[in-house]
Amino acid sequence: MHSIDQLSQTDRVTLLDTARRSILHGLTHQLPLPVHITDYTETLTVKRACFVTLLKNQQLRGCIGSLQASKALITDVSNNAFSAAFKDFRFDPVNREDIDLISIHLSILSEPEPIMYDSDQDLINKIRPGIDGLILTKAKQRGTFLPSVWESIQDPEQFLQQLKCKAGLDKNDWSEQIKISRYTTETIHDDT
Repeated sequence: MHSIDQLSQTDRVTLLDTARRSILHGLTHQLPLPVHITDYTETLTVKRACFVTLLKNQQLRGCIGSLQASKALITDVSNNAFSAAFKDFRFDPVNREDIDLISIHLSILSEPEPIMYDSDQDLINKIRPGIDGLILTKAKQRGTFLPSVWESIQDPEQFLQQLKCKAGLDKNDWSEQIKISRYTTETIHDDT
């Protein structure tokens, strides 16, 4: 498995460029930008999961991603950028007027690893604020918070409670059926 820190500055620029070109391509073709993985470095063709977050005037404008690495990273970025712009049901599709106002944030995920715990307090003690993204699963219910969510929810207990709500559970739900995994991200954005 390739570690997160192997993305070169050139790879980062390529990923951001691909995300923006996929959105532009979507405006015209209603499909993500097709990518040919033979055109890219090995680092960009390794199967990796990512999220693409779009911001307009520093406000969320779309966010779509994958938690499981099932495609080449360059393909996942292209697909998720298109979906964040046009398929996030919380927002109207991006239009031409939005393009120059949107900043793109990419979160490249590490492989998730389970956290073993025996109570909510034990879990809270094991969470690393500002570092961990969490995936919560209970039966068919699932939710995730990227590490960037720590910027708005800094208390680990509230972070966990809000994640439970996002997954459709009661914030005080305690059950041995709840499974938690953690991951870290490398973030790349075009507004720095």
